[in-house]
Amino acid sequence: MTETATHLIIADRINRLEESATIAMARKSRELIANGLDIISLSLGEPDFNTPDFIKDSAKQAIDDNYTKYMAVNGYEDLREAICAKFLRDNELTYKPSQIVVSTGAKQSIANVVMSLINPGDEVIVPAPYWVTYVEIIKMAGGVPIIVRADIDSDFKITPEQLENAISEKTRMMVFSSPCNPTGSVYSRDELSAIADVLAKYRNIVAISDEIYEHINFTGKHHSLAQFPGVKEQVVTVNGVSKAFAMTGWRLGYMGAPQWIADACTKMQGQFTSGACSITQRAVITALEADPAVTHDMRQQFLIRRDLVLSRLNAIEGVKTNIPPGAFYVFPDISSYFGKASSGKEIKNASDLSMYLLEEANVAVVTGAAFGDPNCIRISYATSEEVLDEAMNRIEKALNQLV
Repeated sequence: MTETATHLIIADRINRLEESATIAMARKSRELIANGLDIISLSLGEPDFNTPDFIKDSAKQAIDDNYTKYMAVNGYEDLREAICAKFLRDNELTYKPSQIVVSTGAKQSIANVVMSLINPGDEVIVPAPYWVTYVEIIKMAGGVPIIVRADIDSDFKITPEQLENAISEKTRMMVFSSPCNPTGSVYSRDELSAIADVLAKYRNIVAISDEIYEHINFTGKHHSLAQFPGVKEQVVTVNGVSKAFAMTGWRLGYMGAPQWIADACTKMQGQFTSGACSITQRAVITALEADPAVTHDMRQQFLIRRDLVLSRLNAIEGVKTNIPPGAFYVFPDISSYFGKASSGKEIKNASDLSMYLLEEANVAVVTGAAFGDPNCIRISYATSEEVLDEAMNRIEKALNQLV
């Protein structure tokens, strides 16, 4: 009786909301580890590196300098100035400090934009595979996700023609990431230019360009959608420090946006969380003012790990891969295993395979279904080469048992 009553008073918007598949798998892994199982978790997108000491020292100094009071909702002025300088230096984007909104993670930045702009029934184009949270935020706002699918043969990138075919009179937004979570795909300058040409025809569409993996990019050059003048006033550029500076727990993201969008997001944030952590903000000034070369050693380690994982996966019959040029994920197509079984467990889809690997190999990965592609699984290689090698040993053994 109590359970029923409790369920009835939960708002519909929460009942409709799916739990993050990455967080759910991480939780399941922790539970199994607590029960004594030797679980290797390749489910979360979290660098295994520590935050650089010079950034930590800046945070300690901020505490000593008593940066412990409320600040402007959209962030300290000097942090927003540092973000403007970073956008200009790294992305050739010009923003004023008033166009910057600092939030508690890039996830909140994206939520701020969607909740500020999308009305019930508005359509939002989401190229798939996509980050799990995009669709849930859109649903929370009452929007309708319009999924545009790309597969491994196209390196998981949609074409301008696909984008244009998805646009309707109800389309108000597009949201995507490059480098991409979960695929590691990176849109080239020419590919982004072609997408910009389509968006420029539809001035009522706003694009959210999620660039949180900007510095984990093995192509040599990152490109931003907002760098194309014809669409800059339609683009919100979202970034943060979690991935490039190994600052996941510090919780800070930011956006550069047209003034009217920045104002709307500041208004909304003022009623939800106000400003991000004061100490984190001071540390992020130090991070962003540093030479981006401080991120290169970590990026090189990720490249080595990517190649290790790809070489091991490519040696397993039935696994199909591409070469992801960014982020720290591989997204192999494992559909050749559908219909196979081991120990009475039949694999019908990627979700079954993910649970099979957890139970049989003690390796946690995430089903591609959560990212909009039920033929794939996501493997995070944000851990050591030794751990990855052992994980691949286990995965290979488990997959070879399927007949």
